[in-house]
Amino acid sequence: MENNQLLHTSVVLLAAAVIAVPIFKRFNLGSILGYLAAGVVVGPYFFGFIDDPHSVLDFAEIGVVLLLFVLGLELNPQSLWQMRKKIIGLGGGQLLLCGLALAGLSTLAISLDFKASLLIGITLALSSTAFAIQLLKERSMLNQPIGRIGFAILLMQDLAVIPVLLSLQAMAPDPSGHIVPWWLGLLAVIITLFVGTYLLNPLLKIVAKYGNSEVMTAAALLIVLGAALGFDYAGLSMAMGAFIAGIMLANSSFRHQLEADIEPFKGLLLGLFFITIGTSINLKMLLADPWVLLASALLLLLVKSSVIAALITLTTGQSKLNSFRLGLMLAQGGEFAFVVMAQALSLHILDSQITEEIIIVVGLSMALNAPLLMTFERLIQRKGKEKKADYSNVKFETNQVIIAGFGRFGQATGRLLSAKGMQFTALDKDPEHIEFLKKVGHKIYFGDATRYDLLKRAGAKQASVLLIAIDNISDSLHLAQMAKRKFPHLRIIARAHNRTHALSLMDLDVDVVIREVWESSLTAAEHTLMALGYSPAHAERMIDIFQRHDEASLLEQLEHKDDMDALIALAKENRQQMSDLFVADRNLYATEEKKVFE
Repeated sequence: MENNQLLHTSVVLLAAAVIAVPIFKRFNLGSILGYLAAGVVVGPYFFGFIDDPHSVLDFAEIGVVLLLFVLGLELNPQSLWQMRKKIIGLGGGQLLLCGLALAGLSTLAISLDFKASLLIGITLALSSTAFAIQLLKERSMLNQPIGRIGFAILLMQDLAVIPVLLSLQAMAPDPSGHIVPWWLGLLAVIITLFVGTYLLNPLLKIVAKYGNSEVMTAAALLIVLGAALGFDYAGLSMAMGAFIAGIMLANSSFRHQLEADIEPFKGLLLGLFFITIGTSINLKMLLADPWVLLASALLLLLVKSSVIAALITLTTGQSKLNSFRLGLMLAQGGEFAFVVMAQALSLHILDSQITEEIIIVVGLSMALNAPLLMTFERLIQRKGKEKKADYSNVKFETNQVIIAGFGRFGQATGRLLSAKGMQFTALDKDPEHIEFLKKVGHKIYFGDATRYDLLKRAGAKQASVLLIAIDNISDSLHLAQMAKRKFPHLRIIARAHNRTHALSLMDLDVDVVIREVWESSLTAAEHTLMALGYSPAHAERMIDIFQRHDEASLLEQLEHKDDMDALIALAKENRQQMSDLFVADRNLYATEEKKVFE
């Protein structure tokens, strides 16, 4: 019967996800909100398909554990050490300021003593790691400077779990519960570091040599769940154990394989975790006093987002709108609140009415977070506030050359122009990149070059050359198309990342298309031929034939760019032509060589 119950719960959760998420994604409401809504519908207060959410929560929390392990794989101890100031300074500041602000509001609203209010304040100051990281990933922000700030804050919050759990026992009126000694937690960390440093790589090498792909997947899950279980036994956060295990393997040659093995489980279990959060929302209590609880959730979002935004703006120099956007992403209550409230109730620190209300407020904050964030982003796009905040007051110099994207590709041209005493205007949208380049003497401005108004203010009407050196292919094509239409006098030179990108740029009538690895690959090929014994003249001749033939075939492909059958036929024909050319060249070279010796 228990097996049937487990099967029933699994089917309900999977069906809810399969039905709800595509619907919410169809209306651009995001997958997280879809999972939460699905949880509310199947939970005990609606259809009642799942009557005990807490029995599922422990299992679903493995999704968060797997998420933290994958994030740990993307870091290494050196990267973590470099982030220490952000983790301690910004993360600690956020916890302190948000915790005190929310504790003060709790005291006013519920009339609790200071210790209980502080517990509630710190608990609500913690964000949902899974929720916030999902929002950052959906917007491709996790590897941007502002995203790394958010990640540092979330890391500090995970570290804060340990003292919060320990404080519960100290606050209990009758602390008869089991208190985990502090040294046990320290021992768990030391063992994880030792195993991760000295034992995991040899173990994985043995598995890779003698096992198969299924055993490798089992090994990956064993590492994650083993670290999580060890930390759980020590009274620490399971997610933190998995995160440390991930960091220990960040420099391992098995890193990408582990990530690939974990990824399917992570996505599915994270979804189940969000559904379980939805099932935990007590609809009866919510409907009994909806406006107060809704206002409390909105107040939580407002206080946290405002405090985080102010802290980031004042300490990092990020724009107010960027900071508030991140603040909104971290403003929801966290899943840890469910654990703290359950323990606070069992230890008689808080009564059932307060703990249930806090759980509802946290659940509502999660449900409201995504739509509020999307509304904020749409307002920014509609009114153009973010654009003005970032660079509306920047005064550009009018120069003959505009370089869009000042990474390694754009810098080469910029350095050459600078060496010749020629001025140029460079645009880039990575604030940290800009700050570094300014320190080494480059004149570069923050801005999205794909926007017409910015390009116009940067002097596109007066310039004669636009060099498109942007990393993102879609942005590059958008800029080329817009520049051709709005500034037809510009001579456009564009960087192409690959053959398809080059064809798309040529289709837009870009004046010069530079395939970024083409010239260097030809040079490498020429040196390879010479290393194999060909004379420099013969190698150069072969490269010249190949280059001219490839350029001709590229023009042919342009005519049939959207006809896949024609492209395949052309590729076969080109290969045969290339082979014939090399044979003819070899015969010609042999004849010429014979004449020389005669």
